[in-house]
Amino acid sequence: MSAATPHPGHPLDELIAFRRDLHRRPETGFDVAVTAAVVADRSRAAGWEVTTEVGGGGVVATLRRGSARRSIGLRAELDALPITERTGLAHRSERDGAFHGCGHDGHMAMLLGAAEALAAMPDLDGTVHLLFQPDEENGRGAQAMIDDRLFERFPMDAVFALHNLPGLPVGHLATRPGTFTAFEETFVIEVRGSGGHASAPERTVDPLVVGAELVLALQSIVSRSLPPGDHGVVSVTEFITDGARNIIPSNVTIRGDVRGYDDAVSDLVRTHMHRLSTGIAAAHGATATLDYAREFASVVNTAAEVDEAARAAAAVEGMDVAAMADRVGFSEDFAHYLHHRPGCLVLLGNGTDGAHGRSLHHPSYDFNDASLRHGIDFWCRLVRGRLAR
Repeated sequence: MSAATPHPGHPLDELIAFRRDLHRRPETGFDVAVTAAVVADRSRAAGWEVTTEVGGGGVVATLRRGSARRSIGLRAELDALPITERTGLAHRSERDGAFHGCGHDGHMAMLLGAAEALAAMPDLDGTVHLLFQPDEENGRGAQAMIDDRLFERFPMDAVFALHNLPGLPVGHLATRPGTFTAFEETFVIEVRGSGGHASAPERTVDPLVVGAELVLALQSIVSRSLPPGDHGVVSVTEFITDGARNIIPSNVTIRGDVRGYDDAVSDLVRTHMHRLSTGIAAAHGATATLDYAREFASVVNTAAEVDEAARAAAAVEGMDVAAMADRVGFSEDFAHYLHHRPGCLVLLGNGTDGAHGRSLHHPSYDFNDASLRHGIDFWCRLVRGRLAR
């Protein structure tokens, strides 16, 4: 049987229909009970042992063959995004405010297609664990599964993940050793002034003026504090006040997002943000506090596993491999697994046109079913490369 051929009775057309059915019924965060049950049922039907409720909603499917102690973990995500779909497709989401706008429906379908193919292979010697994880979008699911003793209950020598990437042609796979994705950190600056009537600003300490000055000053952190060779992004995303049409507010809340690749960048941004917020507020007679937190760590791929993934991809018919891709600016909580085991995240092309070329998280994005074959074949060749007799 070809590695790209799903289990008999489940041809690729049926897998596409399955993916689109997942797309119609998205669930978010840890509230993924229906999706988890569907994944568990299909894994059992393919002959895999299934453990549910790992880390509060996760599913682990296990295939044991032969007597070798070798093992490998492959991860896909169960959750969708809390946004409303705007594709107009026949298989669009049936749930307002929930949408597989990051392609996790496709990731599940590829991994389940591989599960059906792997179960039919006679020459495996070792153990495969499929990790279906909740709440990747909020960055909590991977750690929840780890905290539920994932690696003790399901030993694995290495762990891998695949994510689709719009803008990269179908059949192209990209990865790199070392840091591959950005960290994500969030900040909340609370400015406290003294509000009053809009006709008498001289009797107030206006936090809007402080906030406006601070939003502009934050843009100087990257341009005037980071060395040219370092990468950092500081984005203000919310500006909230308790004022009204004729009321100068007393409070302003500024929220935003920070991205980078190195801890030194994180430390510098935090230090300068605190200095700017407290200093500008004090200059106007106001006060400011900063709450700064890391939401996602950077994915740091291990070199041996990158080579392993590249070899597997090179063996897939029609796949083009870029094993030294550029770093990407988004974040992935797959990073948490790599704090415990070696492994590799790879990116698979989703296409360049129409809904397939739309950015991840765009309301008009759609996963490209033409990439299913490549993903299934990649997973199968990766497993065989490690576990073949």
